[in-house]
Amino acid sequence: MDLLAQARIKGVQSEFIDALGKLRVTDPVALKSILDALPEKRVYRFVGGPVVVRALGHPRTELATIGAPPLKWKLTAKAEVIAEGEAREPVIAWPAGLPLGYHRLTLTDAEGVTEEVPMIVAPERAFGGDFDRGWLLAVQLYSVRSDRNWGIGDFTDLADLVRLAKQLGADGVGLNPLHVLFDDHPADCSPYSPNSRLFLNPLYIDVEAIPEFSADLVPDAAATAARLRQGDRVPYADMAALKWLGLRAAFDSFVTTASAARRKAFDAFRAARAPLLSRFACFEVLRHRFTAPWWEWPVEWQQPDEAKCAGLRNGPDKREVEFVEFAQWTADSQLHAAKELAGQLGMRVGLYLDVAVGVQSNGFDAWNEQMAISRHLAVGAPPDVLNTIGQDWGLAGFNAGGLEAQSFVPFADMLAASMRHAGAIRLDHVLGLKRLYLVPRGFKPDNGAYVQMPFEALLGAVARESAAHKCIVIGEDLGTVPEGFRETMQDFGIWSYLVMMFERDDAGHFRNVDHYRPNALVTLNTHDLSTYAGWRSFGDLKMKRSLGLDPGENDQARWDALGRLDEILRQNGIRANDLYSVLAFLSRTPSRLLAVSMEDLLGVIDQPNIPGTIDEHPNWRQRLPVALDKIASKVDLTALRAATRERSLNGGS
Repeated sequence: MDLLAQARIKGVQSEFIDALGKLRVTDPVALKSILDALPEKRVYRFVGGPVVVRALGHPRTELATIGAPPLKWKLTAKAEVIAEGEAREPVIAWPAGLPLGYHRLTLTDAEGVTEEVPMIVAPERAFGGDFDRGWLLAVQLYSVRSDRNWGIGDFTDLADLVRLAKQLGADGVGLNPLHVLFDDHPADCSPYSPNSRLFLNPLYIDVEAIPEFSADLVPDAAATAARLRQGDRVPYADMAALKWLGLRAAFDSFVTTASAARRKAFDAFRAARAPLLSRFACFEVLRHRFTAPWWEWPVEWQQPDEAKCAGLRNGPDKREVEFVEFAQWTADSQLHAAKELAGQLGMRVGLYLDVAVGVQSNGFDAWNEQMAISRHLAVGAPPDVLNTIGQDWGLAGFNAGGLEAQSFVPFADMLAASMRHAGAIRLDHVLGLKRLYLVPRGFKPDNGAYVQMPFEALLGAVARESAAHKCIVIGEDLGTVPEGFRETMQDFGIWSYLVMMFERDDAGHFRNVDHYRPNALVTLNTHDLSTYAGWRSFGDLKMKRSLGLDPGENDQARWDALGRLDEILRQNGIRANDLYSVLAFLSRTPSRLLAVSMEDLLGVIDQPNIPGTIDEHPNWRQRLPVALDKIASKVDLTALRAATRERSLNGGS
């Protein structure tokens, strides 16, 4: 079979028009690398692809062909038949009451031709929340200062942030991704480049809150932590060294002194998260043992194997495996406590968590899901005005064939891992549910190709998990998206993500409040954009120029934008142009959630992350300028409450 025929089967678009209007044709060698990296993809006879049934009403599925009638069908879940029937016309009318979830559909015609198809039974829409409009306090958790943490914001600080947000009238706290990174590379701190999206970063644990920990276990901890709290940047290496020392001391104490109730709770957590948790723990032990990417490990460990992992758990490494599980249990418990606190305080969202678009190819998820995640391909973006050679984000993503073969369970597990703690999540680069721009390893980003994803099936999985966890889903749908994409996304109940800085017409005028969609989260900016203080002061332009980056805007264009901001505010009867004036404008939009960044409230000039930089800028390292217990005194509470009055929990009181 030639390359183009293979590409059609695997959904690879080998040529396309980029944002510059140029026809891009993927180099044949690069195209072959992409095809070789993708698993085989089934070509179905009776149906057009994975079957999605939305449970409301009387669902029907149109068939591509019925073959030799009658076409018998059988639906199984976990090897149990849950429904069966036959069709004499090219349509299946599904019985009422099909259980929501991920099933296998077997189709057999009268001549014995059989095929098995993944099928998702989903609710009509994702969970939509039970409130009109509200707002969230958005914080980079690592950046939080307090007089007790160990040099990085932690889950106890998060509980205090929840209390602060309640005081301010917010419905919850929005956070950077909390995914686990690589403990032996603490300086690689981007929360968007995870080891795994299934587990939490233990560096956010408050070690002193672990019941078995006592100060005498790490005698120098208090003095070292006080030193680590100094300065404007998180000292990741030194902080991680102290925190892992404390976690190991707490675990050793747990092994010898834990109460029966605590041991029972630990065992219950391990059982509930099996087999993924035990497999992750084994992976971490092996990663430290072999100190190389998993594809360079001894052959017997290059694939996850339950029997071998069981041997590891019961051998000399038993205690080390349990330590990894203990760290995850502790992180999970502390994050859950913050979620529960938000619920007790009456917050209508609670925690709003971010989900990265992919994972590091040498991490757990890529090892554990080698069929569904292609380690040889990196997610990126084709050339555009700002990035004329394209982008390679260095992250591995899911592929269609591998997900279909496993009935989309790996994708569902990834969603559930964040939803279990959240009232809302944001899916980074939600366009990836429809198509991913993939760059083969060793090639420049302008030699990638778009690869189609099973859009409807992934939306069905999102809706199913969202409803099961009562978690709102917000899709980061910035930039140019295919025609009809947002409409389909909204039809499944997934909200849009609207950034005021991008919401301008072709002449550069800011769009008015009636432009904003109701089922959306609206925000002034993002972690990748300038803060409001930086934008007004031209600080972002100065910073990018000092780094040799093209800011994409000159000073006159910025003056024009400032004038146009004043213009849209005046149209809405807002005479000032400070942050609170902008928040008052955004509060009037019909969008149901508004996110307000802590950096903006505190007048921070430098943004958390500058795309295109690694060490040139302190990305993901900058601390907030004041400690958590002083924030309320640094914010103009009267102005904030007035700006958010009509969407505030406190009603502006």
